[in-house]
Amino acid sequence: MAPAPLKRLHVCSKCGFQSPKWFGRCPSCGDWNALVEGKASSSGKSRPAVPAHAYAEIQGSGLQRITTGNSEVDRTLGGGIVPGSLILLGGEPGIGKSTLLLQVAESLSNQGRPVLYVAGEESVEQIRLRGDRLEVQGKRLYLLGETCLERILEQIESLRPSVVIVDSIQTMFSEATESIPGSVSQIRDCAAELLVFAKREGVPVLLIGHITKDGALAGPKALEHIVDVVLYFEGTRHRNEKIVRAVKNRFGPSNELGIFEMSSRGLRCVENPSRLFLSQRSERVSGSAVTCTMEGSRPVLVEVQALVSQSGFSAARRMTDGVDANRVALLLAMLEKRLGLDLLGSDVYINVAGGFSLTEPGVDLAIVAAIVSSLGNRPLPESTVVFGEVGLAGEIRAVSFPRNRVKEASMMGFRNLILPANSLPLNEPVRGVSLQGVATVGECLEAIALPGTGP
Repeated sequence: MAPAPLKRLHVCSKCGFQSPKWFGRCPSCGDWNALVEGKASSSGKSRPAVPAHAYAEIQGSGLQRITTGNSEVDRTLGGGIVPGSLILLGGEPGIGKSTLLLQVAESLSNQGRPVLYVAGEESVEQIRLRGDRLEVQGKRLYLLGETCLERILEQIESLRPSVVIVDSIQTMFSEATESIPGSVSQIRDCAAELLVFAKREGVPVLLIGHITKDGALAGPKALEHIVDVVLYFEGTRHRNEKIVRAVKNRFGPSNELGIFEMSSRGLRCVENPSRLFLSQRSERVSGSAVTCTMEGSRPVLVEVQALVSQSGFSAARRMTDGVDANRVALLLAMLEKRLGLDLLGSDVYINVAGGFSLTEPGVDLAIVAAIVSSLGNRPLPESTVVFGEVGLAGEIRAVSFPRNRVKEASMMGFRNLILPANSLPLNEPVRGVSLQGVATVGECLEAIALPGTGP
C-alpha cells in the first residue's frame, strides 16, 4: 500500500502557526504576509518509551556543572553549563557570537573535554583562521562543516564529544522535514531533535541563533520554549563593550549578565564593570548622575547623562539611549506636575554612558537628578551616587539589595549616597559612607542642593 501523501500546510514564519488554508494576516501573531506554504513534518522514526520515575527516587543534586573557564560566561549561566542542557545564544551579525563560543570551546578542550564545533555558515578553514587570530590551540577541538542534522548526529555518535556547538541553528535541516533550511518547520524540528539528544546522552548543546531586524530571535517562538537557556548578545560593532544577558535559564537566575571587552585577541572578561563604565566620566559637569543598578546578583555603577535645552520648534524633542523613552516621559510629567518645573518647551536628551541599557526602576531617581541638574546648569556634589524608584506622586520607593549597592559604591570611592528612606537602615553598616534617606523627589533635590520644591 502506497504511503499517504504529506498534507499541505501554511506555516507562519514568525510564530509557527499552522493552517490548511492561507491567510493574509496570521490569526496567532497578527503579522501580515507571514504564512508560507509547506508540508507537514513526517513523524520520523519512533523513539522507545521512557518509564516514569518516582519523584523521591530522583537525585536532583547529582548534576555537576561544567565550568567553561570563562568567568563571565559561567556567571551568566548560573555557575557553568549543566550536562544535557540546550543553550541558545542570539545577537546581531558580527557582534562576536562565534568568537565567544570558539573561545569557550578552546577553554573546554584545554580541560581535556572533546568539543565538536559544527560550522553551518563558514567553512572549517574560515573557523581555523579565526582560531589562529585568537591563538586557539584546540588540542581536543573538532570542526565539522555540515548542515544535515542526521549526518551531524552520526559524527557525534562517532566522536562522543563532551560539548557540541552548532553555528547556527538557522542553517541546519533534517531530511525528515519537507521544507528548506531556515524555515519554521526546520528550525523547530532540528531544535527538538537536538534537545532529545542532549537529554538522552547528557551532552550539552550550544546553539547560535540569528535575530530579526526587530531584535528578536529569528524563527518560531517555540524555539525559545524548547531550549533550556536563552542568552542575548547586546552591544554594537562600534563599541568594545559587549554584554551577554540571560533572559531564560531553567537552571539559575534569568537576569544575570556577563560583561566583555573586545580586543585583538577576542573577548576579554571584565571583572570590574563599574570601573569600565565610569572610566571616562567627567567630573563636575551638569546633567550627570551616577547610579547603581542591580543586574542579577551583580551591582553595577553607571553614569546617566541628561541634556535639557530650549527647543527651537513648536513641539519639544524627547530622545533616549539606554533607558525606556516611555519611562522618561512619565518622570518628566511628574516633575512638571509635582515640582512645578517648566519642561514643556525644552528638548530633553537622556543617555547612559558606555552603551549600557537600564531596565530596572531603581535608576529613576538618577534620571530625575540628571534632568534637574542640566535644567539648572548645576552639577551634583562630588562623590555622590543616587538610586531609587520614583512614583508619579513624587514618592521614592524602596529598591532591592540596597546594601549591595552601597558596598559597590564604597568600593569605587563614592562617599555620599542618596537612597530611599524605606531602604534604611541596612542590615550591616558600611564604613566611610554617608547615607541619606529621602522619601520624596523634593527631599532628594534638597539633599544634593538642586532647585526644586517637594510635593
